[in-house]
Amino acid sequence: MSLVAFTVVATLTLLLCVMTGPDRDDLDEFYTGYGALSPLRNGLAIAGDYISAATVLGTGGVIALLGHDGVVLALSTALSLTLLMFLLAEPLRNAGRFTMGDVVARRMPGRAVRIAACAATIAALLPLMLVQLAGAGDLLAFILGFSSDGLKTACVVALGALMISYAAIGGMKGTALIQILKIVMLLGSGVVVAALILHRFDWNPGALLAAARDGSGAGPAYLRSGLQFADSPSPRLDMISSELTVVLGGAALPHVTMRMYTARDAREIRRSMSWAVSSVALFVLVITVVGFGATALLGRAAIAADDPQGNTAYLLGSRAAFGAHSSAAETLLFTTVTTALFLTLLASVAGMILACANSLAHDVFAQGRRAPSPRREMTLARASALATGVPAILLAVLVEDHNLQPLATLSFCLGASALAPALVYSLFWRRYTRTGLLWTLLGGTLGSLVLMTGTNLVSGSPGALFPHHDFTWFPFTTTGIASIPLGFLLGWLGTRFSGRTEAEEHRRRYEAVEGWILAGAARREK
Repeated sequence: MSLVAFTVVATLTLLLCVMTGPDRDDLDEFYTGYGALSPLRNGLAIAGDYISAATVLGTGGVIALLGHDGVVLALSTALSLTLLMFLLAEPLRNAGRFTMGDVVARRMPGRAVRIAACAATIAALLPLMLVQLAGAGDLLAFILGFSSDGLKTACVVALGALMISYAAIGGMKGTALIQILKIVMLLGSGVVVAALILHRFDWNPGALLAAARDGSGAGPAYLRSGLQFADSPSPRLDMISSELTVVLGGAALPHVTMRMYTARDAREIRRSMSWAVSSVALFVLVITVVGFGATALLGRAAIAADDPQGNTAYLLGSRAAFGAHSSAAETLLFTTVTTALFLTLLASVAGMILACANSLAHDVFAQGRRAPSPRREMTLARASALATGVPAILLAVLVEDHNLQPLATLSFCLGASALAPALVYSLFWRRYTRTGLLWTLLGGTLGSLVLMTGTNLVSGSPGALFPHHDFTWFPFTTTGIASIPLGFLLGWLGTRFSGRTEAEEHRRRYEAVEGWILAGAARREK
């Protein structure tokens, strides 16, 4: 039944992309969909891009296995989108046209700036794409009940090809409609599962928490802070580092920020973000109930035995909510849950491929001495989707048997350490220079990569990428506590070392567009 549902969903969504994709050589239609989505639909698309399969499966697993610390992680996810709404959404919509390169090039024109923005975009999204693609094989293996490595690899390749097709054919509008379908199915089925779990405990959240505490094997510590970082030399600092990384990194990831450019005006982006934050908040509530429900009904040992990282906790909790004897209606609901997760995988990677392809085509290939025609640039964008997706598929096949948590963490570290400082400085600091921007992007990226090699996610722990080796030298799980200040510091130092003449030139350029960036008080450039 699940296989039939997957096939139907894949066919319908691909058909939806063909029907809603651009039917003429118009860059605004391909990159932004002409801003044709209403605030409600755009908000759902933003929430769909933000809630990836790694978020659903990974965060659900952390809640099920670690209790309180998992809930804090889920709340940080919602806080990240709230930060984007209040701080960056409107300036991004005003300053950008198609990509992050447009945002920074508005006041710092030059090909070097755009290439650096493109490189940072791909570096931040590629690890997260690998996690989603590699997880596709494991998800289908769990649902359909097969364990052959060859079949898992075939699933990764086939689904990757489908995701490339979504991005290349549908463009912004086509992928947005898939995101809307995904978030509606994910939240709708999740709310029903959460209601079934609460019904099992007589609608008493206290009874659910008590049962989860008893099933966790950790006792009262399960409902208190610190279980996730109990082995860390500095548990509180490690937790602060992790939450700061999630909040800042999630707000700056390019496949989310690109949705800001699709709104027609500031009022629409504010309303869109309100719908997005509401949807993510509902998701946090749902995944918290399902995560605790999985531990309460099955026990932590059973969840960890199926997957040490807890990535199947959401599915196990959904199945356990129906009880020992499931009716046809409950079987249909579980199929809907698995189909929603399947669609989440497809839509998440399609959005990331589209963000990388747009940046590669618009910021690199289209910025030569002679601007290409719209027809040629759209061809470049579609070819860029292929050029981005194929290496991602090949790398996903190579890493699918490893623990992929370090890759997901790396994406958020890069977003928080390179992209977030670059966007904040570019949008709000008058004296910020091209040198400062390049130092921020390159230094924040390299700093995160170097520091990540020394964390216990890479070596020195049973769940590390290399569990049988120990070359840890950085005492925290994420790099944020060091790499985020490094990104901001390098931007400041690069600007200070630029010289008075360059700083004044960039200040004048910023003042010329400041009114538009901050308040939209100018005519938008085409």
